[in-house]
Amino acid sequence: MRQPKKTAESARLALALSAGKLAGSTGRLLRVGGGTSFPGVVARRIDPQVLRKIMGASRARKVVICGSNGKTTTCRMLTAVAQSAGQRVTQNRTGSNLLPGVTSAAVNGASLLGRLDADVLVFEVDEATIRHAVPEVRPDVVIVNNIFRDQLDRYGELYAVARSLEQMIRDLPPEATVILNGDDPLVASFAPDAAARRLYFGLRTDDVGTQVPEHAADTIRCVRCQHDLVYTKAYISHLGAYQCPNCGYARPSLDLAVMHATLDPMGPSHIEMQTPAGPLTFDLALPGLHNVYNAAASVGGVLALGLDLAAVPPAMAGLRPAFGRLEAIEAGNRHIVLAFVKNPISYNTTLRTILGRPGRKHILSVHSNALTDGEDFAWLWDIELEELTPQVASLVTSGTKAEELAMRFKYAGVPENITRIIPDRTAALDAALAGVEPGGTLYILSGYTPLQELRRVMVQRGWVPPFWEE
Repeated sequence: MRQPKKTAESARLALALSAGKLAGSTGRLLRVGGGTSFPGVVARRIDPQVLRKIMGASRARKVVICGSNGKTTTCRMLTAVAQSAGQRVTQNRTGSNLLPGVTSAAVNGASLLGRLDADVLVFEVDEATIRHAVPEVRPDVVIVNNIFRDQLDRYGELYAVARSLEQMIRDLPPEATVILNGDDPLVASFAPDAAARRLYFGLRTDDVGTQVPEHAADTIRCVRCQHDLVYTKAYISHLGAYQCPNCGYARPSLDLAVMHATLDPMGPSHIEMQTPAGPLTFDLALPGLHNVYNAAASVGGVLALGLDLAAVPPAMAGLRPAFGRLEAIEAGNRHIVLAFVKNPISYNTTLRTILGRPGRKHILSVHSNALTDGEDFAWLWDIELEELTPQVASLVTSGTKAEELAMRFKYAGVPENITRIIPDRTAALDAALAGVEPGGTLYILSGYTPLQELRRVMVQRGWVPPFWEE
């Protein structure tokens, strides 16, 4: 009885892979998607164990990256370094990070026998999906970038997300490695009793940062006793060097520490790190302090995989931004910088990078309350738009939240006579570009759904390729 059952399971896997691959290639042919999620939906419908089977048959080392911000970019950084080191890599490159997206990456990369021609598998995974994905992927390395307030109507409050991640870490086997952001008081506290090896990354530099966290910071109280934390340096939101004066809880010793960071808003940034394998110096092509954190996390992944740190500098110097992550786009005789902003911290870090660039700013701000974006937009009032106001040359707001955005900018001090409310995304894009002088730049600050809509327009106009072809 066992042999027929095994044959039936093999046939079921082959059928799931065939159908998934066909779904992906059909979508790409019809240009209705890049096969980033639907192949996984189809394959899992036929064989719910398809991802588990592919992962179980693979000898590749597996990495899962999760957290509120920076997953896609950290994945790209780690992938670039691994490829620079001569490794064959499979990843969900487009950022499709729910279970169907992770499954699609595996299905698209596997043969009909379920074999992956890869040395390293890199998957970014949504925080709400992590408890389902990790048992199927069985990663050798898990990286937790950070925990910020994000889509509260979808994820629940911050500590609900934290509890899920902590339990995932507790369930990892002793041979796994978990890489945690030591500068995040909540992330650093995860599962001290876990069997997995752990590495902490963070910043230990006076080149950047402030003395106190920004007002939108999320975790500024001790995770043990709820007393206010004291910071000697705050870098982004609640990330920094902290200590509780009541119970003594403090930032752990950093295994991977950024000792110096010279930031250029136009890029590159110069970074000097201390690692367990010795000092590391490199130039990072992607601008912004948030990308310094992403780079430090990815270096942790490099070490956990046993790769040579010599592969880091060329890979980091040659990086290009993922779609919508301060992506530079040529639109005829004008320039566009397309930025995906989804919560107060991603918005504020993006604003600070933009504000470091010369000239007054033409802004298109676009948000919608679609399912993937969340319904609750109260977080708009935690954005530091007042810092942007003096540099705003023109403003167009769009999406289903166009009027609410315009009101927020009004309260930030942006004059009404330079503000236009245009809910239709294509019309808003055209109007915003028309207000930009030839050779000038339009900065688009967009949530996820409008980002996809605007980029489809840009694909139709030949300004960018489909994101799955990048």
